[in-house]
Amino acid sequence: MSVPVLQIMLLTHSKQTFSCRTLMGCGIFICILLLLTGCSSFGSKNSTAKVSQFKQDTSVGTEDISIAAVGLVGVPYRYGGNNPNGGFDCSGLITYVYNKSANIKLPRTIQEMSSRGQSVDSGPPAPGDLVFFNTTGAKYSHAGIYVGQGRFVHAPSAGGTVRLEYITTPYWAARFTEARRLTP
Repeated sequence: MSVPVLQIMLLTHSKQTFSCRTLMGCGIFICILLLLTGCSSFGSKNSTAKVSQFKQDTSVGTEDISIAAVGLVGVPYRYGGNNPNGGFDCSGLITYVYNKSANIKLPRTIQEMSSRGQSVDSGPPAPGDLVFFNTTGAKYSHAGIYVGQGRFVHAPSAGGTVRLEYITTPYWAARFTEARRLTP
């Protein structure tokens, strides 16, 4: 990654004389890039291995759940929110979608949801499965709805909106806990 950056910098400065200050600045810039690249691999290899299964999609007949979730992308985040008019937090989004699209009543907290259904460790997840993350030090502190092709819908944080994101990005892959299927 640092070689193309260095080539660009050399091309940019090709008609100028290199001073010690310029070379030192380039060196510091490259070191920072390398450090940031190393930070992006935060998390265990176990989480990354678990996330690799998200490249294979399967169907268990719960696509309506994922379609309903995608339809709510853009709704504002609101702590304690549980409807599209007032906004959603992560558990409010999940309970709303499961109730409206599959008539499944879920508890209101992520910790309680994590004990429902079955773990999907033995195979790839399906659209409509819940995906859980450790974002605060608790094994089940955040969740979203898997919608297929390595993506999930969730309500991430204050000031944001319901989003569609890739579970394979370094941030989410490092924090992934498990996927659970709530329907037979």
